[in-house]
Amino acid sequence: MATYVKFQQFVEDVAHGVHDLETDQLVVFLTNTAPTVATDAVIADITEISYTNLSSRNITTTSSAHTTGTYKLTLTDLVLTASGSVGPFRYVGVYNDTPATPLDPLIQYYDYGSAVTMANGETFTVDFDGTNGFLTIA
Repeated sequence: MATYVKFQQFVEDVAHGVHDLETDQLVVFLTNTAPTVATDAVIADITEISYTNLSSRNITTTSSAHTTGTYKLTLTDLVLTASGSVGPFRYVGVYNDTPATPLDPLIQYYDYGSAVTMANGETFTVDFDGTNGFLTIA
């Protein structure tokens, strides 16, 4: 199971109104270089792999709402499909593609524990927890 890791800047960005998690376009990023949660803040801080042979990385929001004061963001699982060699990548993260300031702020990443390489026609599913949500804020 992949380990969820939140970027520290995300907390401040939420408090400062950078994210509208209901309507902003969230996007998956892939890297084989460990992100630094204390200092990485925007996608430009990440060494991404080439996406030349990969399907769309745009994420669909299923729901964005609170129940009795606890907010939950639920995302639709994303199936990435290779049309050639992709990778290697070990870290799969999410950033917000909508804000201009800061441009493309980071939210979180998953550490899969070892590198993944996809061959032509292979798929990789980013499994966002549909029950507990991608993230909650209490």
